[in-house]
Amino acid sequence: MIRSLSLRLRHGYAAPRAWLSLLLIVMLAGCASQAPGPDQARERGDWDAQAERLQALDDWSLAGKVGLRTSKNSESANIDWQQRPDTYRILISGPFGAGRTLLKGVPGKVTLTNSEGRFEAGTPEALMEQQLGWSLPISALDYWIRGLPAPNASERLEHDELGFPQRLQQLGWTIEYRDWSRADDLWLPRRLVMSYGDLRATLVVNQWDAVSDS
Repeated sequence: MIRSLSLRLRHGYAAPRAWLSLLLIVMLAGCASQAPGPDQARERGDWDAQAERLQALDDWSLAGKVGLRTSKNSESANIDWQQRPDTYRILISGPFGAGRTLLKGVPGKVTLTNSEGRFEAGTPEALMEQQLGWSLPISALDYWIRGLPAPNASERLEHDELGFPQRLQQLGWTIEYRDWSRADDLWLPRRLVMSYGDLRATLVVNQWDAVSDS
């Protein structure tokens, strides 16, 4: 995975509406579990106790809602993300003009399919650069979505009173962890907000399925 990433925005460039779904899925590169409720009874020490298992977690899935807000647009959609050790599949569906957008990744290739066609690149970052003219720190999201900083990049991490991540600043982004849920004996983010300048993405996870070594 790419460890050191950058975001290169071309000033004055407005992404077409059809590509907002691409922006959402690459920002975010377990339906079997019971849907988590509001923040349950976390306790001090819970986060440290699961640290090794969380770091090793590379087989998981989630379903939820994702919203994106920029200075020009505000959109929302459903997200279904399946992450495996060497592959991933992200499906975005909802009130976008494109309807359904599917992103599949295998080693060395990323494929995106929507109503506009089928597109390929070597990495999610390259796909964004190819189609939008700028790129996002996609590969870091596999860590951020688990409540972890991406490796090999400086970060500033703040914890809440129970020792859980509350605010992470890394690669120019600010990630705020607003709520947590319990899934397969792991505490995982239920609601998080990511921002970069006037770009703001909110993810609410309704279902987590985490397969980890006990």
